[in-house]
Amino acid sequence: SARLALAAKSSAIIHTPHEKSGLAMDKPFSAACERNRDPILDILREVFRDRRRVLEIGSGTGQHAVHFAAALPYLSWQASERAQNLAGLNYWLDDAALPNTPQPLVLDVGAEPWPVCGTFDAAFTANTLHIMSWAEVVTLFARLPAVLDADALFMVYGPFNIDGEFTSQSNAAFDVSLRQRDPLMGIRDLAEVDALARAQSMQLIANHAMPANNRCVVWRLG
Repeated sequence: SARLALAAKSSAIIHTPHEKSGLAMDKPFSAACERNRDPILDILREVFRDRRRVLEIGSGTGQHAVHFAAALPYLSWQASERAQNLAGLNYWLDDAALPNTPQPLVLDVGAEPWPVCGTFDAAFTANTLHIMSWAEVVTLFARLPAVLDADALFMVYGPFNIDGEFTSQSNAAFDVSLRQRDPLMGIRDLAEVDALARAQSMQLIANHAMPANNRCVVWRLG
């Protein structure tokens, strides 16, 4: 089954008391999301400046969704998550109450079928490829074109290996910790991911170095 249980946004998600409908609930919080959201937003402002409808795959806590949707009000930001993670995501979306964040979709990358929700001119995912198994990464790229417009963009944020090598000692240590949690997890090689994209007629158009040895990689469909 898919491992998009997005503690993926960070290995440390904190749950804080949250009042909802008169009941005390746990609202998830990822420190990593807070650290990386503005560097990612800088790239999104440029890359998605002419986009209108974005599908976020693996929205995790929802911190990215509300931050990006608030900063980019011309975008409809469609969050998605596995069913068991929707409660925390909804706390963030409901609290923000933004007009451009529709109801989140239940989406498990490896499950059949993906929800029918029209098509998008952009897709985004952060810190998910190393949490998914490789088979799920393959499935992600295979299924994406069916929900994307002909010239859609796909942006992926996270760590990548380059030419089979870790780009830092910290990434190497992170990879060890991932594989200890689940042998199917692990940092992916950019060339191997790009091969999946090219097999779906996606062309790599940008590869931005980001803080903490991460990257923002952008493909265009068609």
